[in-house]
Amino acid sequence: MSSLYAVGSGLDIPTLVSQLVTADRTPAENRINTQGKAATAQLSALGTIKSAMSNLQSSLSGLSTALTTPAFKPTVASDAGFTASTTSSAAAGSYDIEVISLAKGNKLTSSAFASDELVGSGSLQLSFGDSHLEVTVAADMTLSSLAREINRVAGGKGVTASVITSDTGQHLVLNAVGTGSNGAVTLSSSGNGRLAELSWDGSTGGMTENIAASDAQVRIDGQLRTNTSNTFTDLVEGATITLTKTTVGTTGNLSIAADNSGAKTSMQAFVSVYNATLNALKSASSYNADTKTASALTGDSMVRGLQNQLRSIMGNNNVSDLKALGVSVGKDGTLSFDASSFEKGMAEQPAMAARVLGKDGSIASSLDSLLKSNLDTGTGVLVQRTNSLNKQISKLEKDLDDLDVRMEKNYERYTKQFTAMDTLVAQMQNTSNYLTTQLANLSSSSSKK
Repeated sequence: MSSLYAVGSGLDIPTLVSQLVTADRTPAENRINTQGKAATAQLSALGTIKSAMSNLQSSLSGLSTALTTPAFKPTVASDAGFTASTTSSAAAGSYDIEVISLAKGNKLTSSAFASDELVGSGSLQLSFGDSHLEVTVAADMTLSSLAREINRVAGGKGVTASVITSDTGQHLVLNAVGTGSNGAVTLSSSGNGRLAELSWDGSTGGMTENIAASDAQVRIDGQLRTNTSNTFTDLVEGATITLTKTTVGTTGNLSIAADNSGAKTSMQAFVSVYNATLNALKSASSYNADTKTASALTGDSMVRGLQNQLRSIMGNNNVSDLKALGVSVGKDGTLSFDASSFEKGMAEQPAMAARVLGKDGSIASSLDSLLKSNLDTGTGVLVQRTNSLNKQISKLEKDLDDLDVRMEKNYERYTKQFTAMDTLVAQMQNTSNYLTTQLANLSSSSSKK
């Protein structure tokens, strides 16, 4: 570095060059950084707005679904002998149900075999419902190996086999997988050994029916209904009723009523998210008069337009309908929610909620269109604005890189220029020193004469 210091001029060339480069850099760098800071702030503010509106879109979808799809709640006493659940196709009503019998699958047990006794060779034919299985019985099979083979062939459908051990020996046990008379297990055999004992035709055979197959029976409002399963899916439209115990001579009540709890929760959530969206727009475009500080999007026409459109959709001719649903619109455009008024409105005018905020409701349709026009990944205003800012920031970053390259070249150019100047000054100084010396010598020679 010392070699760059001027010999002839006495200038500190590195420092001077650095100062000149800094003077060249500062205006452009400040301009780029200022633009970058503003663009980054706008991008952050747009991200907040976009997030808020995405949340509003999700909340609106949930609310519209809740208001368009009716919900019902079944009420059943704990000792009624059945449980119930409902779908949106149910209707309010009350039903008295007596559980006469439960559906059961049959169970068959063979006579006793010794633990290592061979069953015989041949085949077993098992039937349940409309299905039939054939199990090959090898000559070396015991009851345990036969049970495993039955389970392998059946694959868990229709029948399961197991072996129990009593005081008299081992017994093959067959359990029907399904319930009701249609799923009862029967079997026959062909072969030698004791295979003939493994039979049951539904009434007689070599096996004992410990539990007979039976259908479920209920009496609903005095009407008898039989079912092969303990679960009734069409006993009451829109309700699934599962029997748990018999209640012969006693009825249990099933009461189905409209359930607005989910819709109420969704409405409360929508109001909160809507207000959060308005606050996000306000915060991004506010101006602090006391500190004279503007926000990232102060005066932005897009933000003002969104604020006005949201307030217009929730205002205008919709105020009275919203109020009937417990939603009030404040002077600043924010919403407030009264749960009691909502429940009252749903009870008195259940169809109005869907008409206003359901999937095809007047407010929901307008609000959904506004949100889609701003959030669509291809054409959304917010998305395009965000993409534009990202491109601007990328260009500013490239401008800084280009500025660095230019300043490096400026540094080299200034250094060469000042070094050349210093060399010239040194040469001139050497010439001056030479001439001064020659003149001094000449003057000395003259004086001696």
